[in-house]
Amino acid sequence: MAVFKPKFITFDCYGTLINFDMAGAAATIFADRVAPEQMRAFTDDFSNYRMDEVLGAFKLYPLVVAGALYRTCNKWGVECTEADCAAVMEACKTWGPHPDVPAGLSIVAKEIPLVLLTNSTDELIQHHIPRLGAPIHMTITAEEVGAYKPQMKGFEYMLNKLNCGPEEILHVSSSLRYDLMTAYDLGIKHKVFVNRGHGPANPAYEYTEIRDIGGLPGVVGL
Repeated sequence: MAVFKPKFITFDCYGTLINFDMAGAAATIFADRVAPEQMRAFTDDFSNYRMDEVLGAFKLYPLVVAGALYRTCNKWGVECTEADCAAVMEACKTWGPHPDVPAGLSIVAKEIPLVLLTNSTDELIQHHIPRLGAPIHMTITAEEVGAYKPQMKGFEYMLNKLNCGPEEILHVSSSLRYDLMTAYDLGIKHKVFVNRGHGPANPAYEYTEIRDIGGLPGVVGL
């Protein structure tokens, strides 16, 4: 069977490529207010509220994070301040790629243009692109689109901007809920699930599963 060679490989960035440790940042900041044995449940709530925040009316990502953090703290009955929210965003700026990312990306970037579709701001993503270790052909942020994944609008905007159809790209993500379920619904046939343990797998969404970005070159025959 012939290997599919996409016109573009499109990526989720945070979690898939960048080691996006929101849970670790929150655990550090709230260590004096949440007991260690409860911290996992606290940070899981923070993650769930972020998902809910991006489904509403568009606002810049620092406000998404702040809204989710205030709601989490309200549920847990702990204090949350503007300084706490700012500290999470400052931590975000420091994160680098997963160790497997630069080598894997650099191989595929020699043959296929790489595109980021990210739930980020135009300013925030600039801290992370230089750390990926490979040239990025195009970056599309939620700020540019005016909507966040898992909404369809970002994918539609990206396909229009790339002037290609859903059957011509390969989309890569470590998240079914934010990316791969929507990609499936939009008819993006070629998908890769990077199983970093961010959520349960579900092969009904018709993806190729890899453990890390080191497996991506093989998916496209490189």
